[in-house]
Amino acid sequence: MLKPLGDRVVVKRVGNEETTKSGIILAGKSEEKSQMATVLKVGPGIDSEGKKVEMQVKEGDTIVINQYAGTEVKYEGEDLVIVKQSDILAVVE
Repeated sequence: MLKPLGDRVVVKRVGNEETTKSGIILAGKSEEKSQMATVLKVGPGIDSEGKKVEMQVKEGDTIVINQYAGTEVKYEGEDLVIVKQSDILAVVE
């Protein structure tokens, strides 16, 4: 697994699936990226100046991220996104 540094978080977007009336799932048809994601790994919480910051998310949280935030990476066949904590807009409860 990727180990994020600083105040970064590794997330996996929750798919943009569309379901037809007959129940067929059309994965990836939507052009807009999903803003919902699941937190896979959380960095140690150190800002760019080396100061400790409290990480407000934990592994397993479902979050909402800025649509165009982060760096997309393909790791072990999975499409992941590495975002800064400031790009996380909300935690879904």
